[in-house]
Amino acid sequence: MKTNAFQLSILFFFIGLVSFAQTARVKGIILDENNKPVEEVNVVANDKSTKTNENGFYQITVPANQKVQIVFTHTSLKKNTVTVELKPNEDYEFNLVMNDKAEGLGEVIVIANNRKRVQGVTTIEPAVIRKIPGANAGVENILKSLPGVSSNNELSTQYAVRGGNYDENLVYVNEIEIYRPFLIRSGQQEGLSFTNTDMVQNIDFSAGGFQAKFGDKLSSVLDITYRRPTKFGASMDASFLGGAVSVEAVSKNQKWAAITGVRYRDNSLLVNSQETQTNFKPTFADVQTNVTYNPNTKWQFSFLGNISQNKYNYQPLTRQTNFGTISEPIALQVFYQGQEKDRYDTFFGALKTTYKVNDNFTLKFIGSAYHTLEQEYFDIFAQYALGEVDGNIGSETFGDVTYSRAIGTQLNHARNDLDALIVNAEVKGFHDIKKHQVEWGFKYTREDIRDRIVEWEVIDSAGFSLNPPRLPSGLELPTNDQPYNAYTGPLVPYQNVRAKNFVTIDRLSGYGQWSLKDKLGSSDVWYNAGVRFHQWQVSGDNINGDSQIVFSPRAQFAIKPDWEKDVVFRVSGGYYYQPPFYRELRDKTGTVQPNVKAQSALHLVLSSDYSFKMWDRPFKMVAEAYYKSLTDVNPYTLENVRIRYAANNNATAFAQGLDLRLNGEFVPGTESWFSFSYLKTKENIDNKGDIARPTDQRFKFAILFQDYMPNIPSVKIYLNLVYNTGLPGGSPSYADPYVYQSRLRDYRRVDTGFSYVFTEKNASRREGHWLRKFKDFSLGFEIFNMFNNQNAITNTWVRDVYTKNQYGIPNYLTTRVFNLKLSIRL
Repeated sequence: MKTNAFQLSILFFFIGLVSFAQTARVKGIILDENNKPVEEVNVVANDKSTKTNENGFYQITVPANQKVQIVFTHTSLKKNTVTVELKPNEDYEFNLVMNDKAEGLGEVIVIANNRKRVQGVTTIEPAVIRKIPGANAGVENILKSLPGVSSNNELSTQYAVRGGNYDENLVYVNEIEIYRPFLIRSGQQEGLSFTNTDMVQNIDFSAGGFQAKFGDKLSSVLDITYRRPTKFGASMDASFLGGAVSVEAVSKNQKWAAITGVRYRDNSLLVNSQETQTNFKPTFADVQTNVTYNPNTKWQFSFLGNISQNKYNYQPLTRQTNFGTISEPIALQVFYQGQEKDRYDTFFGALKTTYKVNDNFTLKFIGSAYHTLEQEYFDIFAQYALGEVDGNIGSETFGDVTYSRAIGTQLNHARNDLDALIVNAEVKGFHDIKKHQVEWGFKYTREDIRDRIVEWEVIDSAGFSLNPPRLPSGLELPTNDQPYNAYTGPLVPYQNVRAKNFVTIDRLSGYGQWSLKDKLGSSDVWYNAGVRFHQWQVSGDNINGDSQIVFSPRAQFAIKPDWEKDVVFRVSGGYYYQPPFYRELRDKTGTVQPNVKAQSALHLVLSSDYSFKMWDRPFKMVAEAYYKSLTDVNPYTLENVRIRYAANNNATAFAQGLDLRLNGEFVPGTESWFSFSYLKTKENIDNKGDIARPTDQRFKFAILFQDYMPNIPSVKIYLNLVYNTGLPGGSPSYADPYVYQSRLRDYRRVDTGFSYVFTEKNASRREGHWLRKFKDFSLGFEIFNMFNNQNAITNTWVRDVYTKNQYGIPNYLTTRVFNLKLSIRL
């Protein structure tokens, strides 16, 4: 590799001592009059030169703090010249359209586009997402390596940000909000993320302190843009976990463009590596398309559509989990009967149009509809035994259960159905007024939910049926002290939830914000201020909620001092609200509470962004400290990935922490990063005192690294490492969480991939060689959970009737798994 431990140590601990070259970079894409990329354009600046690749892309280093003339020449197109003056270590994007009619000459005095940098937005390259291995490869797989983002479940695409839960993250694709299925309770049921990485052009992520133009959630924003094709292309990926195909094309007049992707996934390879032996056949599939139409320079129309079907058929057979200590090993043995059949069908469509009124005023109109049909059916009968394990090495029965001290049975039943339709209509405006930018928008949303819950559990311990720990209102049962006395009362389920909800939620929201880039002395400064409002009302059968409204002021300020070193300081925050979604309205009995208030959080984020050069390559160090004070908190429990709310604003909470990220070209031409996070988040329910929230992930360290073999550059190496300290282990659903404050073991996982790129040497191959038809042709070998760490996602709670103890038995995730992957791009 190109780095070593000593260099990395110097980089982390003596970063301020590094000297930096006074240079900047200019990069961009060269197109012809038909918006097609131009290859082999000569780009010359002073004594440096380069050429555009097959995609029309170029990049060249120029001296900083002086005027530099850049000359663009091509054998069949007229010469173009531009003069730039850049600041040290800045990146400037200059895109050019070349023609054969006239030469272009211009002078541009610029500072590179720092908009995303001052907004605290992290940009992720789509190529990185496609290459980095992971059990659930995709956008979310990369997010989990960023500071402040945590997930202890490789089977899930859900993630928590800075102490928030899975429902507190905004996701946009082409400015359209994306929704998740409702009933999923386990990561292995999720299937495919909405985002198709083969269609992505740009990915921006903010972990807090985001602007008013983004919606009403408490934690984060993931803003994804799908690309508009400029020529025909196709791609194909295939592995033991499934496959994907995408095709893109444009019309001859360049007015129409479309890209369509089809994906299929089968998680059997991963799930069958868990402790529970099963007959398991999941199938997850979707088709997605993005069509754009530009009739003229003022109008643009686009359509985004998605149809997905997730089938989850699960028949558990047996399970044995060993736990306890070396001196007192204990095992849980379970023998199952029955099966689970879940199905999630989702349909999504969105139409967006952009109208450029004039050079300084743009309007956007967006309409979307999301429809989900979900069912969760299961009858699973489990016979369990809690016993002592033979721990004598050399014994013929070593590792076997030699004495069962607790036995019982458990029957779980569910017939849950949900039908939800969500429609949105939105208008946005964008104004450029000299140095000022003004944005505004209004959005109407209607949510129709039809929900039926029939879910119960019966527990029989040592032959005696157990009564529920909390009796339903109005029900009194005699004492059950079997076997000492006969029980004469009625038999009732240990847990029983039955409800039927027809709910409608009408929402009206809007925002206005102002931005300005200016000077403060010799320093560059950026200002942003805005406010959102959100009004909603819950109604339905026998439901009549109050109309509620909240206002959310937000602001950002960034300054780039006129220093030799390239540093940006930023402060952002505001008062953020999260009006309740349907899940937050439904309590543990299945009853909808229509007057649940919006959870609120006061955010404060302080950050520094330091760009520099090392080994004559670009690097960046970002540090962010944050504090959140939350009120009207709706407490919840976390069962795998299912969140169950109390539907009661009876808690307060706080979150505080520090995020660090160092990224750059540790190896020339590849981006890698190291991230570290510290988080502390606690809540106070009914003034009982502070306890850890379910997402209290204290420490996190992650590495995403790309490299290649020096002697065989066609062999690429990818590493994705995550270490998280243990989350709170949760508590039985009927129990007081203040009684159960244990933690799961630390989460440690390393996924690595090796890929041989057959097209690496295409530039030196002769014309007509079959590999020159491909942009990428590679074969990869992946190892998931390389060190075979036992990671747990939650606990199964089992009662020992003899000792009266209750044990939290870890539910372990996947073991080491091997995978082959073929990638082809035209």
